[in-house]
Amino acid sequence: MSPEKPSAEKPSAPVPSPRTTLIADTALALIAERGMRGLTHRAVDEAAGLPPGSTSNHARTRLALLELAVRQLARRDAEVVTPAEFPGPSEGLDALADAIATVLHRLVVRRREHTVARFELALEASRRPELRALYDAAGQGFRDLMAELMAAAGSTEPRRHALSLGAWSDGVLFTCTAGPYHDRAPAREELRESVGELLRGMLAGPSGGGKTRGQDSGRTGG
Repeated sequence: MSPEKPSAEKPSAPVPSPRTTLIADTALALIAERGMRGLTHRAVDEAAGLPPGSTSNHARTRLALLELAVRQLARRDAEVVTPAEFPGPSEGLDALADAIATVLHRLVVRRREHTVARFELALEASRRPELRALYDAAGQGFRDLMAELMAAAGSTEPRRHALSLGAWSDGVLFTCTAGPYHDRAPAREELRESVGELLRGMLAGPSGGGKTRGQDSGRTGG
């Protein structure tokens, strides 16, 4: 029996109320626009058009407000790509590269604000152990998914390959939002080619086991 198609669906927390969602989305926008110093309860109230004190009623402390933002970022990340857009194990490395390129392109182009906020929150988590645990837990589902995809693609070391893929992806996101290429969003085709090179280097070598489109274990070149 062939492996099942990896699923992006993970258990999630209860859906927040519309006002909580507004506060959390506004917090993410402020973090991206002004940095951590610009995130205050009053600033969220003003930017969201809410009565003074509204944000404090939902997140009494700064840590609670940061936690609200981290949870909302995880929810928004889950909207970037649907489970149906991830390929099954029989579809090959080209299909996997296309799916990953799609995610990266959307994060750089459509969700640029959230990508910038993610890096700000990651740095803040490095200084706040209490936020670190939540930040890491919020991203665990995506890390698990990457390992599942690597395993389905034929990796004999899916966790290690998922780490390499994640590190490379984070590098692309940082470079194209906050780094030297912040003013140049790569085309999806460029990303697909680069991801494909990375995947083939990891998975299609002597010990990889990954398959490109049109290949299978019983076919030889001629």
